[in-house]
Amino acid sequence: MVPATNFRSIFQIGKRKSKHAVKVTALLYLKEALLKERYEECPLMITIAKEFGAQDFEIRNLLEDRRRSPV
Repeated sequence: MVPATNFRSIFQIGKRKSKHAVKVTALLYLKEALLKERYEECPLMITIAKEFGAQDFEIRNLLEDRRRSPV
């Protein structure tokens, strides 16, 4: 059973959590754009992710993902 404190933190609404959600969403969209080779979308996703707190290493890890490299 999941403790009740986890539910409180999940449903808490605040700037920090909403910023985190936008950052994660932008990083997911960046990953999707890279995998589908839609490179024209990448600069916008990187800008949004950085604006909402993404660190350089988070973006670099997506850009250097080995799954995108041809075999």
